[in-house]
Amino acid sequence: MTERPVPLPQSPAAPSPAATRDPLSDLLRTVRLRGAVFFMVDAAAPWVSAMPDGPAIAPVLLPDAQQVISFHIVVRGSCFGGLLDGAPLELGPGDVIVFPRGDGYFMSTPRQTGIAPNVDRAHAFLRGMVSGALPFMVKDGGGGDDRLILVCGFLGCDARPFNPLMATLPRMVHLKGSARAPDDKLDRLLELTLAESRESTPGTESVRLRLSELMFVEVIRRYVAGLPAHDAGWLAGLQDEFVGRALGLLHERAAHAWTLETLAEEVGLSRSAFADRFARLVGDPPIQYLTRWRMQLAARLLTDGSAKVGAVALEVGYDSEAAFSRAFKKETGLSPMAWRRR
Repeated sequence: MTERPVPLPQSPAAPSPAATRDPLSDLLRTVRLRGAVFFMVDAAAPWVSAMPDGPAIAPVLLPDAQQVISFHIVVRGSCFGGLLDGAPLELGPGDVIVFPRGDGYFMSTPRQTGIAPNVDRAHAFLRGMVSGALPFMVKDGGGGDDRLILVCGFLGCDARPFNPLMATLPRMVHLKGSARAPDDKLDRLLELTLAESRESTPGTESVRLRLSELMFVEVIRRYVAGLPAHDAGWLAGLQDEFVGRALGLLHERAAHAWTLETLAEEVGLSRSAFADRFARLVGDPPIQYLTRWRMQLAARLLTDGSAKVGAVALEVGYDSEAAFSRAFKKETGLSPMAWRRR
């Protein structure tokens, strides 16, 4: 018999503690979210584009990226888009479509099905964008009267050993443009993008890549705000007043010797109520989450720096290098030194 989900317990309001670190910003910084290419498409129908999955295009975009994220915003016109193995989704002005897990996708106007990507063509196009050989505004299509203008961004990030954001996002996110209020932040970012499309001054490329990162973060914030009540996952945990507070504490003081009891006391819940609430929303018990987050921090330190393994162990809360090495290998399948060499 399938166990029916039990509603989260209603608890007294938590105290008003001092602000803690923003876990989403902390995560995006630690997993090295960075823009790869950012451009616009001015397409005349008929037009079709298909992109292979992340592992196929990462070597061209960002050779050290473990995961590729792409997003597209319809500025003018309408089109269809979706996963290569999914049905076409109609997109209108202002709509955003995101492929956060690096799945292959297609876009077209008018509606088409059975679209397969040409890897060589995709590589050639992306290589031209990365090198600057292609303009920021790419003109394409069959020359018809129906015009489609898109903003397109590709970003990279680390997926291993622990990226709870990418693990909780669906394969495709669709946000309707009609749902946005006037003078919305995303619209202001789009206006700035259009202004930058007309510029060719020093620093323009850097501004455009930062814009792509800002747009992606704003889309994630919008997605979080629209999550249904009683949803589960890391993002839902951020929205919960008790679990969100706990995540902030774990990210702010990852090296602290946290216990289930001290965390529960900090957020104002009983030990059992807190443990149940955290596990139901985040998917891991609190201390297991802490261990996995420590391993992500350690992986970043090992990759980016030259500190000895013992120093990295201390940085993430382990007094013993041997204990840290065991925990790291259990999470990643590699010793700390093997991870650094790779």
